[in-house]
Formats: sequence, structure tokens, C-alpha cells
Amino acid sequence: MPRLPRAAVPGAALLALSVAVLAGCAQDPADAAPSAEASSGGSSDGTAYPLTLDNCGVETTVDAAPQRVVTIKSSTTEMLLALGLGDRIVGSAFLDGPVPDSLADAAADVPAVSEPMAEQAPGAEAVLALEPDLVYAGWESNLTADGAGDRATLAKLGVATYVSPAACKAPEYMPDPLTFDDVFAEIDEVGEVFDAADAAGDLVATQKDALASVTPDDRGLTALWYSSGDDIPYVGAGIGAPQMIMDAVGLENVAADVHDTWTSFSWEQAIEADPDVIVLVDATWNSAEQKIERLESNPATARMTAVREGRYLTVPFPASEAGVRNVDAVVDLSAQLHGLDGLEP
Repeated sequence: MPRLPRAAVPGAALLALSVAVLAGCAQDPADAAPSAEASSGGSSDGTAYPLTLDNCGVETTVDAAPQRVVTIKSSTTEMLLALGLGDRIVGSAFLDGPVPDSLADAAADVPAVSEPMAEQAPGAEAVLALEPDLVYAGWESNLTADGAGDRATLAKLGVATYVSPAACKAPEYMPDPLTFDDVFAEIDEVGEVFDAADAAGDLVATQKDALASVTPDDRGLTALWYSSGDDIPYVGAGIGAPQMIMDAVGLENVAADVHDTWTSFSWEQAIEADPDVIVLVDATWNSAEQKIERLESNPATARMTAVREGRYLTVPFPASEAGVRNVDAVVDLSAQLHGLDGLEP
């Protein structure tokens, strides 16, 4: 279940801080002039700056390829690492777990990722102290006066903001349902923002090939995506990343009729659905092992077929939100599913 960001700098304090930062950043116009290379945005066929995007209903402008970036959430940090842009990260926060093995070497070379600035959403003062030119957030709620700073105020300070489009909440911007085309579109758009279109194109091509290599299971198996919660389970619903991943694997989501990304479910509903398998989200704060203990120690849930037979699949929490790890999650879950013995719908 997504965690709530902590309160940091209140709105009035952020406005006062804005004035101080603007004064501190004052410099001679000659010193502020960008280089010809920065002004051109790299090669002639690269991104044309300034680049203005409609991001979750907020107009955001990037004047040049960002060089100093604060990432909030694993999805955004791993996006830049996967694109070979880890050297642009000057601060990371709210990481949901370790990076995957495929990105471990890239992360090891980035001190800001090895030692995150905050366990949850950082405060505005801490963000501004790093003098970023872009804050890349996994959730809209990360960019508020009580979090890393509201988007309008940051823009006035010359700090651009970008939110993962899959996390947009307004109905006209929220993917409904989320698809892999949406995930790939974010990769391409981030590549445009950073003048890294070639790297983005290569990553998308690699991920499309990996996704195409998976043959969805055709046995009509049902599944419960168990994200978190004890008394009331929080599960993957019908329009978000869990549904997208289960569709690609070939699993029928027992909560698919709930029109949301995640939803509160009841154990009574789960027991009645009696899914063939249970997908367990493995999080540092609520591990797969803890979920198994909860399922097997409760007499009611212990009667579920998947629990009796130990039919569990696991997925790391960072792979359960839209991002560069979703395709790997499909490949891994498919392999786990085919590795279960004696499984029939």
C-alpha cells in the first residue's frame, strides 16, 4: 500500500524560503548566460529547448537538458538510471526498496542514490539546498507545500517539475486503464526532456522485445494481488499497474471490477473469490513472508485454495508501480507461475 509523505515545510515557510533562495541565487547576467552547447540542447536533431509539456494538467517548461535532478520514489530514480542518466541525480528520496540487480552497478556510482536524502518525501528546504533544475516525482502528492514544494512556487524559483504521467489523478490525465504503451510513452518523454531520445528508444525497444517473449497463461487462472494490510487487505484493482501486469501474465484479477488502481478489499471477498494464486508484494515495511504468515495463521484465510497449496507469486514493491521494472515483473511472474506444480483452474 502506498505510504503517505511526511509533512515538511508549510506553505508560508516555503514562500519565505523562496525569497531567500532567489536572493542567494542572484548573479551577474554574464555569469548566468548559458553556453552555446546548452542553448542548442546538444545536437541539431536533439530536443529543441525550451521544452514545454502539459504534465498532469500543469504546464512545465524545461529550458535545457536538466543537469541537477532530485528524484522522488524508486520509479523515477530507476528511470534515470536505466537511461544512463544517473550522474544527473543530486538527491533521491522515498525509495521503496533496493534497485534491481540490473541497475546495481549504475546506482553504486551515484552517491545520491546510495545515500538517499530522505526516507519519504523530502522537505522543500532540503530540496532547494541542492539547487536542482528539475524535481522528478513519482506521485503528484510529492509536490506540495508540505512536501518537496508546490509546483507553482518551484517554477518561480526556476526549478522545473515533472510527475510520472501514470500517477496523474485528474480523470482527463489518469491512464484508464494503464497500458504498457503508457509506460513506454513516459520513457520516451523523459528521453525528450533530457535530450536522450536514443537511449530512451533503445530502452523501449529492449522492453518491447522482453514483453513479446512472454506467452500469457491461457488456463483462466484467477489471482489476488495482495499489496498490504492486515485486517483490511489493500489489493490491485482494475485499471493500474497490477492489472496491466496480470493481464500480460495471463491471470484474471479477482478485483478487476473495481474501477481504481488499488483498492481496499475485504477478506470475505477474497475468501469467496478463492483465487488460484496470490501475488504478494514484497516490501521492506510489509514483506511477502509477513503476508504469508498472516494468511496461514488466520483460520479463515488458511482455507483458501492458494494458501493451502502454497500458490504464491512475489513481486518487489518498486516493480508494482508504473515504471521501467514492469516488464521485468511480467517476465519474472510468468516464470514463477509456470514453476508452480499441479496448478489447474
